[in-house]
Amino acid sequence: MTVDALPRQSERDTAAPGGLGRRQVHAVAACYFVASFAALGLPPYLTAILPGLGDQEGRWAGVLYIVPTMFSALGAPMWGRLADRYGRKRLLLRAQLGLAVSFLLAGAADSLPAFTLALVFQGFLGGTFAATNGYLAAALDGARLSRALTLMQGSARAALVAAPILVGLLSPWIDPHRQYLLMAVLPLTAAVFLSLLPEPGRPEAKATTGAEAEDGSAPAPAPGSATAATPTNTTADEPTSRTPLRVLYGLEFAFVFATIISFPYLIALAEERLPGVSGTTTGVLFALPHLCYLAFAARTHTAFLHRPHTGIALGFGFVALGLAGHAAADSLATFVAVRLLLGAGLTLGLVCLSVLAAEACRGRAPGRLFGSLEFVSKGGAVAAGAVAALVNGRFGATSPVLVGTAAALLAAVAATALSSRSRQRWSRT
Repeated sequence: MTVDALPRQSERDTAAPGGLGRRQVHAVAACYFVASFAALGLPPYLTAILPGLGDQEGRWAGVLYIVPTMFSALGAPMWGRLADRYGRKRLLLRAQLGLAVSFLLAGAADSLPAFTLALVFQGFLGGTFAATNGYLAAALDGARLSRALTLMQGSARAALVAAPILVGLLSPWIDPHRQYLLMAVLPLTAAVFLSLLPEPGRPEAKATTGAEAEDGSAPAPAPGSATAATPTNTTADEPTSRTPLRVLYGLEFAFVFATIISFPYLIALAEERLPGVSGTTTGVLFALPHLCYLAFAARTHTAFLHRPHTGIALGFGFVALGLAGHAAADSLATFVAVRLLLGAGLTLGLVCLSVLAAEACRGRAPGRLFGSLEFVSKGGAVAAGAVAALVNGRFGATSPVLVGTAAALLAAVAATALSSRSRQRWSRT
């Protein structure tokens, strides 16, 4: 992964008491990658798993694909509030152990109802995204937090690219269904490493003078302190006011919906437009936007740290262009070009949403915030999957990208209006 979480020269390997150093942030990112690996690598093989559980034609694959997402959305707000109350590290360990238990149940299931129940547990007991981000937000703020959130997205993208490949390579020797048992080792290993990390808490002002000078931001008080409810002071390099939560949630939902809606039927669309295309080629086409994120997220963060509304508007615009291009693509070169356009939009959007989320954390309980944000994000993913299935069934494989284009265009207009109102306060003086 080329996504960089923290400045190389300003950040030491150790942190002030209660904070997290560079190595610790990277350790959290590695654990998130490990947890994401099984959760993202095995679902594409549901059509190969379900015949052994009695669903010979794999009719339930589409529904089961979104079951963990749906129950993760339902559980995220509750787990976030519990993290704020009982400790972020404790709830992050709970999420990793919950994944391990659910993978063991899925691998041992011998019927479709038992397997479905295991996927319900995976969603409800997991929730590592919100738990990880809440853990980081309790120790970091400002630019350091948004860099760390950008790194976490990089971990997920890397897992999304690598995991299906490894599962496919193991399939001749280990059935994908039984690979759930093997994958249970990964979150267990992550839990062991996370147990060695400290319970996070933002460093005191005196301890973070150096970080303040490097990041250009004043330290934020620890959640629950007397000043935690009021926004911290900002400098000329920081935004003077935060994006309202309802706007952040709306942007998150729209972005997830517009990008995810093209995923389920991309391979079918490529095979329809490129007869005889190999599975390896379609896999590379699927991975291209995520590889763009891994290559350019750090640079994008630097470029748009102080103007995230502009970046998110551009991101929606690139997503709209990329999806519209999918509808017209009829050659491999064209498919590569439109996938790279989508990758540019994906990178801009995810990075700028991380910047907005980091700023929204100031003066708020991070567990509750990221729990709610995950609820919205997963809701967008479920809506995208449902709409994609509906329009694909009625109008064919091109229709999901056209719906995504329309959604991205509407969101781009709204985000541009936000950008024009916010440009002055988010720019350097």
